[in-house]
Amino acid sequence: MKKIGIVITDGVGYRNFVMSNFLVEIAKKYDEVNIYSGIPTKCYNDSLISENIKVFDLEPYKETNKVWFYRKLKEVAHMYLHKSYFGINSNLERGYPVSNSKRNLIIKLVYKIASIFHSEKNIIFFEKLQFNAFKRDRVYIDYKKTLEKELPDKLFFTHQRPPYLAPLLAAANKLKIETSAFIFSWDNLASKGRMLGTFDSYLVWSKLMKTEMSIFYPNTDKEKIKIVGTPQFEPYVLDRYTLSKEMFFNKFKLDSNKKIICYSCADTGIGKNDEIHIRAVLTYIKKYENLQLLVRTSPAEDGKRFDDLKNEFPEVIWNFPKWFLSREGHTEAWSQRLPTIEDVMDLKAILNYCDLNINMVSTMSLDFMIFDKPVINTVFGNKKNGLYDDQKFLSYVHYKHVVNSEAVTVAKNEEELHLQMQESLDNPNLRSVQRKQLLNLKISKKLKGTSERIANSLK
Repeated sequence: MKKIGIVITDGVGYRNFVMSNFLVEIAKKYDEVNIYSGIPTKCYNDSLISENIKVFDLEPYKETNKVWFYRKLKEVAHMYLHKSYFGINSNLERGYPVSNSKRNLIIKLVYKIASIFHSEKNIIFFEKLQFNAFKRDRVYIDYKKTLEKELPDKLFFTHQRPPYLAPLLAAANKLKIETSAFIFSWDNLASKGRMLGTFDSYLVWSKLMKTEMSIFYPNTDKEKIKIVGTPQFEPYVLDRYTLSKEMFFNKFKLDSNKKIICYSCADTGIGKNDEIHIRAVLTYIKKYENLQLLVRTSPAEDGKRFDDLKNEFPEVIWNFPKWFLSREGHTEAWSQRLPTIEDVMDLKAILNYCDLNINMVSTMSLDFMIFDKPVINTVFGNKKNGLYDDQKFLSYVHYKHVVNSEAVTVAKNEEELHLQMQESLDNPNLRSVQRKQLLNLKISKKLKGTSERIANSLK
């Protein structure tokens, strides 16, 4: 009997690997499939689960001081080693504390040690210390017992970053269970800190990401890095998530005689200029009778920060993503927010039927390009004008590829935005070739069949 364990940590992982075709495909390849879930088991309803799939609750893990210290040392050392990359250096600088509380003094010590000892060999040593520190931890022991009882042939982590999963990886290593990880997002390698640990093999989006793996994790055997695309976008080619144009217009009370501009917000942390951008869009729309604005907020928040704007401009159509909190009182509350089928359908319809997207350098640029829609990135803030500095994201490696491809236009002020809106609405196919080339760079495989490809790679 062949058995695989699938580790699903949060709501986005649920969307990618449960709401796609992945569970259907992996259930065909293995006699038994165990899901080790960071979200409540009640969320896996019968329509999503086949007979040979079982779901197990992962007890939340809280780091001890010793584990936290070694993990922090590993992550900061990784950032020092790769600080020539703007995004990583930005996170490195941002993480250095200003005050001298007891905790912050320890973090400053971590920075001091890591500034001297940050070779790949040092980082692996820090990880070994971190994993050794789990030995007497109750949650680690429980994880180990769970794996011993089920003993899967392989353990697949659908997200390579959450540090609270490190004890599960350590337990798998102890039991000599083969491990594999999916690189969760397009910016995780060139902008973030170290992974939660070292895996036996990796699944990546593209040839570009495989190259990045070799840069940031040079000890990885290239034969153990498989290019599979990403299930993040697979629902866009699945018929069950399709909403007709008529239903979409009726649901959101849109005018079928007007073109639709969609502004998609960032989350609260980095979307501080969202309201400024939206007002600039509205200034343009007011000049024309054939335009309407639909705003989609981030699934990571409730959208209350836009209440005043909503009241001021009743003509704006709002889409607050239908994600629900699956569990109260969790230390990582954002991870417990799950999408509904309705929201996946709403998003697919927005991508399909809107005429233009405007966003602040987010993954939504790729979402709209999949439907060959023009995209404008608004970044009005910099270090000099007093606004939140969103222009810094243009220097992140993953987004420099987007800007350099000319698949999008970048508006650094309202005047530029209005000119680019005019261009996009007058000639929506102008950058179509560049959009297709960028998608091929970022997602090297076709969306159709993504889940089957991932299941085959794991098998």
